[in-house]
Amino acid sequence: MNLNVTLFAQALAFFIFIVISVKWVWPMVLVKIEERQKLIADGLAEAERGRSSLSDAKKQTDQMLREARDRAQEIVSAAEKSASQRVEESKAQAKTEGERIVSAAHAQIQQEVQSAKQQLREQVAQLAVTGAEKILKREVDAKAHADMLNQLKAQL
Repeated sequence: MNLNVTLFAQALAFFIFIVISVKWVWPMVLVKIEERQKLIADGLAEAERGRSSLSDAKKQTDQMLREARDRAQEIVSAAEKSASQRVEESKAQAKTEGERIVSAAHAQIQQEVQSAKQQLREQVAQLAVTGAEKILKREVDAKAHADMLNQLKAQL
C-alpha cells in the first residue's frame, strides 16, 4: 500500500466523519447543551427566587416577633395594672372592713359600759337599801319604795 493513498483515504474518512458530525451529531449535542443551559438558568433563577422568598420570610418573621413582643408587653402591662387595681381594691375593702369592725367594737363597748352602769346602779341601790335597813334597824320594803329606788338609780 501506498502511503499517499492511505493518507488520502484517512483524510477523506475524517472529512466524511466531520460532515456527518456537523450535520447530525452536532445539532443533537447543541440541543442537549441548550437544554442543560436552560435547566441551569432555571435552577439559578429558582435559587434567586428562593433567596428572595427567604429574605421576605425572614422580614415577616421579624415583624411577627416584634408584634408578638409588643403584644406580650401589653398583656404584661395590663396584668400589672389589673393586679395593682386589685391590690388597691383589697386595701379599700380591708380599710372599710376594719372601720366596720372598729365601729362594731365601739358599739359593743358602749353597750357593755351601759350594762355595767346599769348593774352598778342596781348594786348601789341594793347597797343603799341594805344600808338604810341597818340604819333604821328595820327592813325597808323594796316593793313599796320602788319609785324612790328608781329615782335613786336614775340619779346614780
